[in-house]
Amino acid sequence: MISRIAQSETTFGDIKVNNRLIMAPMSRNRATATGEATALMAKYYAQRASAGLIISEGIQPSEVGQGFANTPGLFTKSQVESWQHVTNAVHAKGGKIVAQIMHAGRIGHPSIYPSHHVSLAPSPVPAKGKAFTPDGMQTYPVPREMSLGDIAQTVADHTHSARLAIDAGFDGIEIHAGNGFLIHQFIAENTNLRTDRYGGNIPNRISFALEVINACVDEIGASRVGVRLSPANPYNDINEGDTQAIYQALIPSLPKHLAYVHVMEANNRKQTDAIREMWAGPLILNPHEDQSSWPASSNVLDPLLSSGLAEGISLGALFLANPDLVARLKKGFKLNLPDETTYYGGAEHGYTDYPTMENILAESSDE
Repeated sequence: MISRIAQSETTFGDIKVNNRLIMAPMSRNRATATGEATALMAKYYAQRASAGLIISEGIQPSEVGQGFANTPGLFTKSQVESWQHVTNAVHAKGGKIVAQIMHAGRIGHPSIYPSHHVSLAPSPVPAKGKAFTPDGMQTYPVPREMSLGDIAQTVADHTHSARLAIDAGFDGIEIHAGNGFLIHQFIAENTNLRTDRYGGNIPNRISFALEVINACVDEIGASRVGVRLSPANPYNDINEGDTQAIYQALIPSLPKHLAYVHVMEANNRKQTDAIREMWAGPLILNPHEDQSSWPASSNVLDPLLSSGLAEGISLGALFLANPDLVARLKKGFKLNLPDETTYYGGAEHGYTDYPTMENILAESSDE
């Protein structure tokens, strides 16, 4: 069961939502090879429109920003038109949805995408581990260090994608500045070895993030822009360095009237508390207080919302497996378990065929 506070309305900038359960961004790799959203994706998101706010899967703002196969983009006319079917479907069900703009940076492999491009990154430092490719697991290649021209173009790509997101009918955007992707790569000391104005000390390393965020704010307005952060998250071979000092510099430098800041915790509640003290605007929390908190559980909703730590709680796997998660939590109904083998790629199975509470009740009444 969930309390009234979880079911209460709130606002994230210009985005008014009817409850505080947020669907976290989750890559599902069901787009076309050229980055268009599909009818199946429209069905998937519409099924979950009862979330207070849906944050889309990561959407690349340019061809070179793609990191994985069959991920969607927002930089062409056909991509915009394809996303309009998704946003219309969500809005028809009374939902709200923002586009997460995500440049993968050094994460990727030329064999994954039609352009076969070499990935861009702050410095030519390859990620450890291997990429899943059509030819099996392959070592991440050395990325190309971005020139000042590349950096300026990437800021412009984010701005263009932000505008196209609004044209596509999204209620706003979320800039992905965490999880080891491009913006996080600029922030982290192990992936940013630059000696120019974008590297070295913390003010320089956070400058790219601020340029992207401020450019998107200038384009579509702060009240439609959210930012996702993942302090101290080592995902994608990231070592930030002095996390506390980084976010002490970054958070106060953010535009004051952003729609929200979205924190993906990585076993570090004290860091979240520190961000809350520095950030007066709306905060969405993807809660992982410690190692026992993965995946995030609905049991944390009431304590966290009642404490004032966050205005919204984002849940990933629970929304993936339970399209009617809000209704189930209201009724205290048993939750579906996610099928991890169907997370990435494929068709309907493990994507749009999870049974709803109504399906289950109807089947039981027929027996």
